Amino acid sequence: MDLGPIREYDPIDIDGDAREASVLLPIVDRPTGPHLLFTKRADHLENHPGQMSFPGGRREPEDDNRVETALREANEEIGLRPTEARLHGRLDDLETVSAYVVRPYVGTIPDRSYTPNDGEVAEITVLSLSGILDPNNHESECRDHPRYGEIQLHYFRVDGYTVWGATANILVQFLELTTDWRAPGELDCATSHETDLTT
Repeated sequence: MDLGPIREYDPIDIDGDAREASVLLPIVDRPTGPHLLFTKRADHLENHPGQMSFPGGRREPEDDNRVETALREANEEIGLRPTEARLHGRLDDLETVSAYVVRPYVGTIPDRSYTPNDGEVAEITVLSLSGILDPNNHESECRDHPRYGEIQLHYFRVDGYTVWGATANILVQFLELTTDWRAPGELDCATSHETDLTT
């Protein structure tokens, strides 16, 4: 994994009336190799209940900027102190089916125990990058998206967890920037907007 391209990347912004949100894509360095931290959203949440996600949420009036949103939400959801995150850069904005424009930030966090916020997070898990990169753990299908039209929807199935939806799209761009992994192109559902979503 090479984080240099993340630091040098010029991300795409989405402007408009959609609600703003930010997430932190947390990297955990372990002796066995890089891992990524995910949260499983609580089942009672209005948007994307039970889905795997990165720590994050909507921007609040007290947030001075979008990175502050990501760090505040990570603190609330998993107990990560803002000073513990070493940020490397950000990825493209993307609009979700729940009408949020999500801005993903990439950062390395300490390899320690984190405590889920019972009101928002059902579970915290750390998945190995090697497992995510294993082609046997990835599949995709075509699906209609209200903003982008017909897109390729990705599923990463690792250690009994399934990462899909907006989180998987963020993950695809991260992997393509930092590793040799490339999203399979065998499905004939690419549109002119696919770059906005996955690269």
